[in-house]
Amino acid sequence: MWFRQLVRLSSSFSSKDLKIRLSSSPKKKPELNEKLLFGTALTDHLLEINWNETDGWDTPRIEPYHNFMIDPASSVLHYGTECFEGLKAYRTAKNNLLLFRPEMNMNRLRKSASAVALPDFDSEELLKCIKELVKIEESWIPSKVGYSLYLRPTFFGSHAGLGVAKPRSAKLFTVCSTVGPYFPEGFKPIHLYCDDTIARAFPGGSGDKKIGANYAPGIGHTAKLQSKGFNQILWLCNLYVSEAGTMNFFVFWHNKQGEKELATCELDGTILPGVTRDSILALARQWNEFKITEKKFTIYELCDAISEGRIIEAFGAGTACIVSPVNKITFKDKEYKIPLALGNSGILTKRFQEEILKIQYGEISHNYQHLVI
Repeated sequence: MWFRQLVRLSSSFSSKDLKIRLSSSPKKKPELNEKLLFGTALTDHLLEINWNETDGWDTPRIEPYHNFMIDPASSVLHYGTECFEGLKAYRTAKNNLLLFRPEMNMNRLRKSASAVALPDFDSEELLKCIKELVKIEESWIPSKVGYSLYLRPTFFGSHAGLGVAKPRSAKLFTVCSTVGPYFPEGFKPIHLYCDDTIARAFPGGSGDKKIGANYAPGIGHTAKLQSKGFNQILWLCNLYVSEAGTMNFFVFWHNKQGEKELATCELDGTILPGVTRDSILALARQWNEFKITEKKFTIYELCDAISEGRIIEAFGAGTACIVSPVNKITFKDKEYKIPLALGNSGILTKRFQEEILKIQYGEISHNYQHLVI
């Protein structure tokens, strides 16, 4: 008895069982211009898979987009038993549909789920189901470079009960949204504000998981700073530089030994192991033109490097933007200016942007590409 229950609870759903019900009232497609706000042009369908501790995983379903019925005492509403991912589907000039390293997103979602006591699943089976959803929503994927279909897999505890406990039921789902270029009129460098009295994450915490609890506390801080003319927060952890807003942070500088070095925070459990971050590091190592280092460095080391003229450029990196040039950092009421060799970005920042876009839109062949159609 106990063995059968263990097998049921540890098993996953299967893409072979996927049920599909198409919408009879398609939505109007968005206009492709600068007014297209990120994540607002939601498509006609969603993927939905339920789980409970008695029966295990239910049949995966693609259904017309709809609201969920949720009990006011649901675990996610009280204790944040939730995690999510973000990736994109791209249309190539040959009309193929590509995903960019989606296996990394699927594996990271499993790790995030484990951190908030949600059940495990087969990441390959989820990816197969998501690919079927992308095929169904193909008409929502523009052929224009810079535009794509954003995919948001999300997982939350749904059982009703106010006790602090492992979720006894859960819902895994994916919604999609047509999105445009992060910089529709070209790069717009950002001004970071650094405050050593607030922290996004800490050693031994969950900073390396993509859970809502890592994002919600920063929203208020960011809104307050944006009202003062800054763009994002440069987060610190015990004075060590960690992330820029919701992005991984990179600096390209001459280190104290005089070497050209691309540096970013090491994966110490306090920062998100970004897909774009990993791709940038891999490309840089492939080019083999300068030193690449994943290490801890303090805000004081960064400010000293700027003051000494050793900074070449700096940027944030993430799925939404690929890269975002940084032109200023304010710390302790002092503004530090960072060079932008091309006026609105650094040379290396633009190179990473162009190279990754070529891969994503199939302009060059690369093993990071995952073919859908």
